[in-house]
Amino acid sequence: MKDTAPPTAAAPACNRLAAGLRELRARTGLSMAALAERTAYSKSSWERYLNGKQLAPRQAVEVLCAMAGEPPGRLMALWELADGEWSGRADSAPDPVAAPAAARPGDGGPDDGGPGDNRPGDDRPGDGRSVRSAEPGQARRGHSGLSGWAGPRGWAVVAAAVCVVAVAAAVWVAVLPNTGSNGSTARVPSTAPPPPGCRGQGCVGKDPGLMGCGMPSRVRALGPPLRTSTGARLEFRYSAACAAAWARIWHSHIGNVIEVSSGGEWRRAEVTDTYDTQEYVFTPMVDGTDRTKLRVCFEPGGGGTRECFAPGG
Repeated sequence: MKDTAPPTAAAPACNRLAAGLRELRARTGLSMAALAERTAYSKSSWERYLNGKQLAPRQAVEVLCAMAGEPPGRLMALWELADGEWSGRADSAPDPVAAPAAARPGDGGPDDGGPGDNRPGDDRPGDGRSVRSAEPGQARRGHSGLSGWAGPRGWAVVAAAVCVVAVAAAVWVAVLPNTGSNGSTARVPSTAPPPPGCRGQGCVGKDPGLMGCGMPSRVRALGPPLRTSTGARLEFRYSAACAAAWARIWHSHIGNVIEVSSGGEWRRAEVTDTYDTQEYVFTPMVDGTDRTKLRVCFEPGGGGTRECFAPGG
């Protein structure tokens, strides 16, 4: 497999796949080293996959989707397109029949998103989609690696999926009146998210995303963002569903460290690489039963004064 990325203009699916993987990685809140520890792929391999220098294996995409709590369907369809581009099969495939100009998705609409749109904002970044395992929704701003990717082949995949759903729905409607016993109606499967994986003291030291505590419907900020003397921003995050809290940092520099505590053991996170400086970095969770005891401390890289804050400043 090549280590050099195809030309940008010739490989839109490859570029969007890499952007999507960066988004998922940021959603997990894991550094590159931590990601390597939790998977079968090395830190250097993940760096190549995320910056588009090498096409990620299918299994790596599936693993990252699972870690970030992302349904794999969209990224796997995008991986198929990227694999065709990377191998050259896409260049040799017959050209699709041109659709009428009015039916071409993506034409004529403004889309000024770019790599910089994935970075936290100047003061308080929005939570975006409902991403990014440490917290789903944290990295989707502006142009996303999972949106705007459907070219002719991408829309063919989408069309096929819609057909499958339509057929399944028709079968369901036909069968539904005759299901159950004694005239009872079959129950529609619930689409509710799974319950949190921990609560209170049971969450201490665990990842908020992997435990389901960082879902957008379950998390909120405790007070406004906190600004350090170096310009880095800190924020307390709290999940009532998990009775747990944690902290995050952005606008950071390599070597920055944050620690959070609720009166017990401190839980630590460090900014270890360039990717970390461009995204949020999250600490593990602490017991959030008594929020008055919450404290977060910041230490700049290379030594410096330790700064500590309570919720609300």
